[in-house]
Amino acid sequence: MTPLTANILIVDDEQAIADLVEVYLKNENYNVFKFYEGKDALNCIGNERLDLAILDVMLPDVDGFSICQQIRKKHNFPVIMLTAKEEEIDKITGLTLGADDYITKPFRPLELIARVKAQLRRFTKYNSAEPNQEEHLISFSGLVLNKNTHECTLNERSLALTPTEFAILWVLCSNRGRVVSSEELFHEVWGDKYFTNSNNTVMVHIRHLRGKMHDSAEHPKYIKTVWGVGYKIEQ
Repeated sequence: MTPLTANILIVDDEQAIADLVEVYLKNENYNVFKFYEGKDALNCIGNERLDLAILDVMLPDVDGFSICQQIRKKHNFPVIMLTAKEEEIDKITGLTLGADDYITKPFRPLELIARVKAQLRRFTKYNSAEPNQEEHLISFSGLVLNKNTHECTLNERSLALTPTEFAILWVLCSNRGRVVSSEELFHEVWGDKYFTNSNNTVMVHIRHLRGKMHDSAEHPKYIKTVWGVGYKIEQ
């Protein structure tokens, strides 16, 4: 993740603070979604791809803790809480509800920017994955897949993949060097038992996937067909 691609949400009913933070974030080339009320922020969270949220605890309608709870139901991007209070209980509450960092008002804008950069670096490196969990980022031969955002690029060109196409490509890339049978693909992607026409279902999606990647069945660079067995992506 780079500053040019990071989308940051800022929610604070103190307009002067929100506006100032917005200026500093934009100076770092971040994309900013700014709101003064919680309900507008919740709409944004449901409709936009966000990489980090800065939430004021005290808001006129929905408080920052509740917004943090809503974020954690579906998302794992970093959350930084802002508050004018200094009580330790607020800090504990925020972190318990899933916040990643906490800063007390008044604060220096440059300190907040430093916290933002630190959280984005952490999230990019570890992607909120716990030890022994599968990696969320695959990168090789110009192909990059991000499982958290379901984004895929090929030679820096964005591929508009359906969730099913992304899932198929993820399974194949995760098993590079090994043939993955149509039955295994169907089970992994559709989460259902193998049935008679599943091979045709997989085949159609593979064909669409190759088309978007400008790959060919006859001379494949990425997805190779192993006749009578399945599909394979070389190491």
